[in-house]
Amino acid sequence: MFNTIAKNGLFGAFALSVSISTALAQAPADGRRFPLLSESEMTAAQKELANNIRSGPRASVPGSAANSASLGSPFNVFLRSPELGDHLQKVGTYIRFKSTMGARLNEFAILITARQWTSQYEWFAHHRLALQAGLSPDVAAAVAEGKRPTGMKEDEEIVYNFCQELHTQKRVSDASYKAVVDKFGEQGVMDLIAVNGYYVLVSMVLNVDRTPIPGGGELPLKVLK
Repeated sequence: MFNTIAKNGLFGAFALSVSISTALAQAPADGRRFPLLSESEMTAAQKELANNIRSGPRASVPGSAANSASLGSPFNVFLRSPELGDHLQKVGTYIRFKSTMGARLNEFAILITARQWTSQYEWFAHHRLALQAGLSPDVAAAVAEGKRPTGMKEDEEIVYNFCQELHTQKRVSDASYKAVVDKFGEQGVMDLIAVNGYYVLVSMVLNVDRTPIPGGGELPLKVLK
């Protein structure tokens, strides 16, 4: 009986070792949990989603995932549930390219969300876009440090107050709500809620995936205490 237990123990240890080795062999070298899919690896539904993304406005953005042979994050993860992924990428298309908030304020809200979730890839991807849209580097730097920025423009301060309250208090004050309505109207309120909510989901996707910074670059956000 002892020999049987010993043999089973050795077999179990061997099986565990093989299982771990196999898992490590299958894990992407860059640390992400969802390996990038090439076209040949995609199902028909995944190919349809990839084509929808590549044929949309993202394809005209230099350096975007839509121009890559294999879609980058978050779309690489969206591919795992193609029907849901297609709905999400359509929401993302509206928020990125059609929101009534405009690019500067929209990207500002995305940075605020990325900071709340310490979403490294999201910050990496949108920090450049925010500065290109006209956001002050000093304002972005303050957000990265978890501080209230000084020197914000009037509309930036309205957006910051609303977003910060929404993330930290899970609601917004009457004063912050009224400021957004007065400046951007009720549609502006909805569009501002949407950019925060959508990029919370994107942050979740990126953080679960452990999406790396391209080229093994340094993480842009420090973990706040």
